[in-house]
Amino acid sequence: MCCRYYVERNVPELEAIVDSALKSPLLERFAKVHSAPLVRFGEVAPTNLAAAIASDKQRNPAVFPMTWGFTMPGRFAPMVNARVETAAEKPTFRDSWKSHRCAVPASRYYEWQHLPKEDGHSTTSTKYAIQPKDTTVTYLCGLYRIENGLPVFVILTREPSPDISHIHDRMPLILPQETIRDWVNPAVKPEDLLPYALTAMAAEKVG
Repeated sequence: MCCRYYVERNVPELEAIVDSALKSPLLERFAKVHSAPLVRFGEVAPTNLAAAIASDKQRNPAVFPMTWGFTMPGRFAPMVNARVETAAEKPTFRDSWKSHRCAVPASRYYEWQHLPKEDGHSTTSTKYAIQPKDTTVTYLCGLYRIENGLPVFVILTREPSPDISHIHDRMPLILPQETIRDWVNPAVKPEDLLPYALTAMAAEKVG
């Protein structure tokens, strides 16, 4: 699961992406339906408007503002994650898997440790900040679609790496920066990029 991430200030790569999102003509359209402005820096949560990278009409990477979460019939809360193992088959995600992939730039993501209880359920405990080792920018891979004429995204999750499996049984799909151009390109098969996923993770307690 991934339901919070953080965008650090004073990181040139992130600042350039956020600046591009702020220049998007989509922001004027979002302002008519979204109650809050684009989250530039700090913690980002579901339903927030944030910067994401996707393919433009020429199949080049471009920055767009997007809302986090797919609206689902019969659900009060939006769907914010999709499993990478089944995204190609699920009706909700399969079209996006083929041709509408995005990357969400962040510094790190947050996860709450899940501890088992005697009744078989689990309870949340310590909050951790997690990111790939030796990196300053984390590219969370996702899918997007258009709802009411505006883009919305979900973040893909996968089996956790051994480094963080004690915290949670899922982690985001994270790819290195040099593969993001291919990830968002609809002409590239996403399955071909999964072996490049980053799995060496650093986790720090934050609460």
